[in-house]
Amino acid sequence: MAVADFQIDDGAQVLTLRLTGDWTATELGRISHRLDSELHDRRVDAVDLAEMGRFDTAGALAIVQASKCVLPQTAWVQRPEAGRTYAMVEKLERESAGPPPQSPGWIRGFAKVGRGVQDIAAEATLSMAFLGRLIVAAGAALRNPGRIRWAAWFSQVERSGLDAIPIIAVTNFFIGAVIAFLGANLLTQFGASVFTVQLVAVSVLREFAVVITSVLLAGRSASSFAAEIGSMRMNQEIDAMQVMGVNPFQALVIPRLAAMIVMLPLLTFIGMVAGLFGGLLVTWSQLGYGPSFFVQRISEDPMMGTHLMVGLVKAPVFAVVIAAIGCRQGMAVAGDVESLGRRVTAAVVQAIFAIIFLDAVFALIFQELNL
Repeated sequence: MAVADFQIDDGAQVLTLRLTGDWTATELGRISHRLDSELHDRRVDAVDLAEMGRFDTAGALAIVQASKCVLPQTAWVQRPEAGRTYAMVEKLERESAGPPPQSPGWIRGFAKVGRGVQDIAAEATLSMAFLGRLIVAAGAALRNPGRIRWAAWFSQVERSGLDAIPIIAVTNFFIGAVIAFLGANLLTQFGASVFTVQLVAVSVLREFAVVITSVLLAGRSASSFAAEIGSMRMNQEIDAMQVMGVNPFQALVIPRLAAMIVMLPLLTFIGMVAGLFGGLLVTWSQLGYGPSFFVQRISEDPMMGTHLMVGLVKAPVFAVVIAAIGCRQGMAVAGDVESLGRRVTAAVVQAIFAIIFLDAVFALIFQELNL
């Protein structure tokens, strides 16, 4: 095997291209660029193939792209089979369609926006269809409690709720501590450090506990739901369930939805306790207010029960959103791993966005109700 090379003999009347070595895909290297620069649009009249070894379509393509002209068939009399290969490649290269015309940048920008709007509308339509099927499945489960798969329900309660208690408690503990630090530093400047207790209690009970808990479950449970159901879609297990007469919504979606509805309020309450405990430790260490003072300030405020109720009311709604989005994205997985990754990512992003959006909606509603 010899590396492909060439020589150009520029005589008085004819230009001869002498090929040496093996003109194959493995031996060409970067010779096509050098051949193109050497020829520089000059017309090749003859080809000397006396020292050429093997020849394949890659070598023919290199010559076609470099010569910028059609070599006569008589140039290949020494190697007729090479001439036939060259003629075939030259014809395909000449008849192949060029790159499609590209639209101006502003048109492509509007087209991208249009496709995005279309995707949003299609996603909204499919989500509404999924919600309708989910409502029908939930109604069927309530009408026939004997057909409920309680083992799946309790399994999802443990995996989605009980196993998340440590991370929920630790995260809310530090959130409460951070709020207390900020309140102590800021309110002390105005001589109102005693109101740090109310700041911690209101922010944790009303907003932070439920939002932080929901966001953590969106990243933990919504992604898990999408991955589990999506992998079953990829393995055609859901199709097998339908063939056997098992409703996938009853077997897969309803247990996860029920587990989230039951566990998210409980996890929110645990987050509230942990957040208040974090604030208690900071106010005790930084301001000198003991636990009894902290508890007394909270218990004496008549609005604390309202703040607690506001935080807990949001939890079931967030639970439905998290479970529905996770299961919806899992059901939409196609038969490839790339689709699974996209859907799992979409489940987390959409769930977090929906939580923040609904929290803002709840804030407006409770403001109008003076709660």
